[in-house]
Amino acid sequence: MSRTVVSSQSREVIIGFDQPFCIIGERINPTGRKKLAAEMAAGDYSTVERDALAQVQAGASMLDVNAGIPLADEPAILADTIKLVQSLVDVPLSIDSSIVEALESGLSVYQGKPLINSVTGEEERLEVVLPLVKKYGAAVVAISNDETGISEDPDVRFAVAKKIVERAMDHGIPREDVVVDPLVMPIGAMRTAGQQAFSIIRRLREDLGVNTTCGASNISFGLPNRHALNAAFLSMAACSGMTSAIMNPLHSEEMAGVMAADVLLGTDRDCRAWIRKFREPAAEGSAEATAREARGERRRRRAAG
Repeated sequence: MSRTVVSSQSREVIIGFDQPFCIIGERINPTGRKKLAAEMAAGDYSTVERDALAQVQAGASMLDVNAGIPLADEPAILADTIKLVQSLVDVPLSIDSSIVEALESGLSVYQGKPLINSVTGEEERLEVVLPLVKKYGAAVVAISNDETGISEDPDVRFAVAKKIVERAMDHGIPREDVVVDPLVMPIGAMRTAGQQAFSIIRRLREDLGVNTTCGASNISFGLPNRHALNAAFLSMAACSGMTSAIMNPLHSEEMAGVMAADVLLGTDRDCRAWIRKFREPAAEGSAEATAREARGERRRRRAAG
C-alpha cells in the first residue's frame, strides 16, 4: 500500500488507500479572485488568514497555497503567505506554483515536509522540478500532460503519469512521494469524462500503486447544481481509488460525499467521524445530555489533576 506522508512542523498527514480521504483546501488561491489578488499584492493577508482558519475548521486535512498574481513578486508573496499560514494552522501545505523560483522560495521557508504542486511530463519541467523535490525531501503532484498538451485518451494520460513516476524514481524520489493528478475533464463537455476518470484512477492504484488527487470542481464546470455533482463524483472517485482532492471544504454537500465514502470504504473507523458530524444533539435535560455532561466533567477533572 502506497502511503504519502506529508507534514507541518507539528502534524503529520498520510495520504493512502487505507486512510480517510485527504481534503486539500483550495481557497488560498488568487486565481479568479480579484479582491484577494489585490490584497495579497498589497501585502494585506487578512482574507488569507480567514480562509486558512475557516478551511481547517471545516475539515481540511491540508491547505493548498498559491500566490499566482500577474506582475507581482510571486516568490516573495508565496514565501510570506506560507510563513503566515503555518503560524495560524498546524496542517501540512501544498505549495502551488508554475514558477520554479516561487516553488523554491516557498520551500526554503516551509517547516516540515510539503506537497509540491506540481510537475508535468514536459522534459523541461521534469528537469527543474524533480531536483527541487529531492533537495527538500518533499512529495509532488504529477500532472498527466506533457509537451503535446492534455490528451482526451486516458491511455495517453496514464502513460504520462507512468513516465513521471519512473523519472522521479530515477532522481531518488520514492514512488509513494508522487501523487498523480489524472486530469479530470468537464462532464458537460465530454460525456465519458466520469467513466474515464474512474478507469484511470483504478489503473493508477492497481498498476502503478500511487496515490491520486484532482481539482474536484473540474468535473462540473459549466453545469448547474455543481455541488451535488461534485459530491457524487468525489464519492465515486474515492471508491475507485482516489485518495485526495483539491476542493473547497466550506461546501457541506461535497464534504458529506467525501465522509460518506470514508464510511463505505471502512476508513472511517466505526463511523466515528460521521456520527460526530451528523448525530442529532441530545435534548437539554435528557438522560443522554446529562450523561455527556458528566463524562465531560470527569475529563476536565482528570486534565486538571
